[in-house]
Amino acid sequence: MVNTHGLLVLAATPLGDSRDASPRLVEALGSADVIAAEDTRRLRSLAAALGVTPAGRVVSFYDAVETARLDGLLKAIERGETVLLVTDAGMPSVSDPGFRLVSACVARDLRVTCLPGPSAVTTALALSGLPCERFCFEGFAPRKDGERRRFFADLADEPRAAVFFESPHRIAATLALAVEVLGGGRRAAVCRELTKPYEEIRRGGLGELAEWAKDGVRGEITVVLAGAEPRRAQPMKTLVERVGELVDGGARLKDAAGEVATAAGVSRKQLYDAVLAARKES
Repeated sequence: MVNTHGLLVLAATPLGDSRDASPRLVEALGSADVIAAEDTRRLRSLAAALGVTPAGRVVSFYDAVETARLDGLLKAIERGETVLLVTDAGMPSVSDPGFRLVSACVARDLRVTCLPGPSAVTTALALSGLPCERFCFEGFAPRKDGERRRFFADLADEPRAAVFFESPHRIAATLALAVEVLGGGRRAAVCRELTKPYEEIRRGGLGELAEWAKDGVRGEITVVLAGAEPRRAQPMKTLVERVGELVDGGARLKDAAGEVATAAGVSRKQLYDAVLAARKES
């Protein structure tokens, strides 16, 4: 039987403009027994902007302390208290703290509800000007070059629009790498400082956007990448010949097969086996 006393409330907070806060968020800030906030200073600034005084105790709940805070928050809910979870901006659990607490509440049959509101993901999709009837959310782009390369390789044939977050310090390198892997013509939109006074949406091919980002980009960034166009299937014989050309040029067989397979959207193993079979026949 589900516990009907305590309650965890996940609340979306404004991305930048406090006027985007819902009346339900204002009410919750003024009535919750506990407010778990990713940044307590930002929470108090938001509350002041909304003209509300938090009634309950405020505790920090960011990545480094998330696990340590779980037990105390769960016990508060089990005692019948209402715990309000807010992050710096947007919805908890979406690339922000929250998943572990929600999962723990579900495991203990504790009530969880949500106050819907602003989301950088859906806001960026709506503003991108790209087809987004279907989309996938990829969180933050990997920091390491090799992992980012694989990240984009995985999106090479993704038919859905893809949304990801990136740091302003890495966006130029990330877009340059995207051009290498996906080509400069793949359409995208870089959304900067959403809902804030200096909001900026840059739309175009990855090549154009990478060139623009070279001068430096500031603020919080959300990128929307257009879904891939369906590729025309190429005969396996043609792909095998392309691998042979790369090998003749000095590439290792496995590397050449991997590169051609990724570009053509076929199985690496299938192409590699086809190359080996062709070599035996010759």
